[in-house]
Amino acid sequence: MRIIQKKICLLGDFAVGKTSLIRQFVEGRFDDKYHSTMGVKISRKTIARPYGELNLLVWDLAGGHGFETIKRSSYLLGAAGALIVCDLTRPESLEGLERYAHHMLDLDRDIPLTLVANKADLVDERAISDEDLHSAFKSIGNGKFLLTSAKTGDQVEAAFTRLAEQIEARA
Repeated sequence: MRIIQKKICLLGDFAVGKTSLIRQFVEGRFDDKYHSTMGVKISRKTIARPYGELNLLVWDLAGGHGFETIKRSSYLLGAAGALIVCDLTRPESLEGLERYAHHMLDLDRDIPLTLVANKADLVDERAISDEDLHSAFKSIGNGKFLLTSAKTGDQVEAAFTRLAEQIEARA
């Protein structure tokens, strides 16, 4: 059995749900309490793949102003791909998507990026339309995105799987 290990990063503004997405993916649980990530937190999850196992080292990076310090550090170096996350209830979280994508693309022009619009369970609070998402994500060069809910788990596994498939296709 073949085992491959890859580093991936989760990027997005503060409070878009990066940590909650990781917790749902890695531990299968959700916590209502907001915990701001300071710097970076690394989690690990092994997923079964047709060739064997893919061991993902998931780097949860601080968003917002904290990211400006991180981007200058080596935290992004060596990443095989990234999930870039916005919050469907906060239109201002769309503004950072292009910035986060370009930080990754500056390191590697062809790096796989999976674009995620989180908090899909908050239907009544949704403030970003699918058209807005298409427009924002198209500017990054990828009009495809997933609507996720870290709370319910909806599409969370699919987001990480999509990124894994993009990484494998590149190898």
